[in-house]
Amino acid sequence: MPSFQVEKCEDGLALLAFLQRRIPAAGAGYLRQLVKKQRITSAGQPLDGTAVVACGQFIELPQSHRLQELLAAMPLPCPQQTVSVLYESRELIVVDKPAGLAVHASVGHELDHLTGRVQALLRHGGGRYQVSPVHRLDLETSGPVLFGKGRQACGELGRLLMRQEIEKTYLALVRGAPSAAGLLDMPVRAKGKLKAARTHYRVVRSGPAAALLALKLETGRQHQIRRQLAELGHPLFGDRRYGGPCPAEPGRLFLHCCRLSFIDPFSGAPLDIECPLPESLQTFAASHLK
Repeated sequence: MPSFQVEKCEDGLALLAFLQRRIPAAGAGYLRQLVKKQRITSAGQPLDGTAVVACGQFIELPQSHRLQELLAAMPLPCPQQTVSVLYESRELIVVDKPAGLAVHASVGHELDHLTGRVQALLRHGGGRYQVSPVHRLDLETSGPVLFGKGRQACGELGRLLMRQEIEKTYLALVRGAPSAAGLLDMPVRAKGKLKAARTHYRVVRSGPAAALLALKLETGRQHQIRRQLAELGHPLFGDRRYGGPCPAEPGRLFLHCCRLSFIDPFSGAPLDIECPLPESLQTFAASHLK
């Protein structure tokens, strides 16, 4: 099901105003009919004409041929409101991915995803080449994502990744009190098979029932950090899938990529791109690490 995620600048808009903003090619009468027939939903529940949207909320649209045509005819979104650029050169760009935004188009994220936002940003600036992400972050994880500009740049950056020369550092808040530092080497199941997985961690700060960890991956298995820490008995806050504590706030997985480090293969310059914890995670961590 296609969906839009409400941006901070859209918080508090009436549902119809939000839809008109996001689908300018659609007439107001058509959008009112979609709402009246309960075809606009959020978390699977229909929204009525009195609904007000909230930042971070997903607004789900119906599967409709006419709607798809209207969306395809839409102008590109205003990039200044949708992409936070951390670093950019002629061949590459690094942007900050918020939690809840998919890197690629996928089921439920056909209309809004990070790759589309970056493409819109570059086209807004006159770029006519295709961009592609060199690596991925899970849907619920925030932090920097590296994109190549054009096929040649993507190929060179992809080879850098294959040689394991792109280092990512993560921050995670976990339940309990793990030892001060260590190596997690429990195998992780990938494509039906157990495969080797190695994660280095150290405790940055600890409290009576939680600890903030900095982690670096040697391997990149799906959900590697989440699975290994859960198996160790220290699941992440907000991790429903692997048994972590899930309080109402901050309402997301506490896993954030805070640094991306590599040698720029085009200029030879060392790049160390930092991405601080989102404010909501900073506030939550401070309250649990007193």
